[in-house]
Amino acid sequence: MKNLTIKEAIRLLADGQIVAIPTETVYGLAADARNGLAVSHIFKAKGRPSDNPLIVHIGDVSQVDLLATHVSEKARLLMAHFWPGPLTVILPNAGVVSQLVTAGLSTVGLRMPSHEATLQLLRISGIPLAAPSANLSGKPSPTCVQHVKHDLKGQIAGVIDGGICEVGLESTVIDMTLDVPVILRPGGISQDAIEAVIGPVSTSAHSSNQPKSPGMKYAHYSPDAHVYLVQGSPMYFQKMIKHYKENGFKVGVLCLDPTSGQHPFADVVKGIGKKGKSLYASLREFDEQEVDVILCEASGDVAVMNRLMKASEERMLSEVEN
Repeated sequence: MKNLTIKEAIRLLADGQIVAIPTETVYGLAADARNGLAVSHIFKAKGRPSDNPLIVHIGDVSQVDLLATHVSEKARLLMAHFWPGPLTVILPNAGVVSQLVTAGLSTVGLRMPSHEATLQLLRISGIPLAAPSANLSGKPSPTCVQHVKHDLKGQIAGVIDGGICEVGLESTVIDMTLDVPVILRPGGISQDAIEAVIGPVSTSAHSSNQPKSPGMKYAHYSPDAHVYLVQGSPMYFQKMIKHYKENGFKVGVLCLDPTSGQHPFADVVKGIGKKGKSLYASLREFDEQEVDVILCEASGDVAVMNRLMKASEERMLSEVEN
């Protein structure tokens, strides 16, 4: 897979091809959002379900009124405050982007990423880019160019190498088409930060049969190993490690502080990182080391816990139940 310059990536995108691009959240697999055939290549390369909508990335706020309608003052406040940055705003769809992008919905998700290279690409080209994470569907998201090449080798034309993603978790998604805005997916912008700008918002408690946002309906972020969230005392955590090892499993532990030495019986210990920055890289490293079972410490960060619940498919080991 070729490392692309911005100029090369723009040419490929204009020709209807797909390329991987860096953002501050995770690497994205990009196509011209207006080109249905190009967008279809994204779904094919990722193995992504077609009813899972894509987020559209733009380089200038003026594009909002081309791609969406009935943009509220609260939505504009959020854009002014958090863009460029890890916030996706759901708005009424103007019908410019392909229906594959919106999964046939009447809404469209828009975001302006803050990564310098991709922001430059967007502003020079003027192309609105549909860009889900540049990984195989359901697997941990890519936070460096090596992850992209591992998952999509032979599937795409190339990638812009933008280094390691600064945030490391996908954007917060907020639905601004409702009277009370709803956070559909927690991410790099917290609920408190949003409410400080526009007042009270709600949160989505469950997935929909027709989700407005990525990350709501399907299993996501899952390594090959079985992932479990462990709820209980430190003694119980060590008991679970020993239990799996005694049954012949190679055990990994995903924890808040991998340097603490609190899990001496684990085969592999990896960290979640500040606000989840290392989460996906750690999950991928467990696969590289052929771990069978991953036991996870709970995090107080809402976005991190959202990803851990998805990665584990809500499997839990609880001291209370045992």
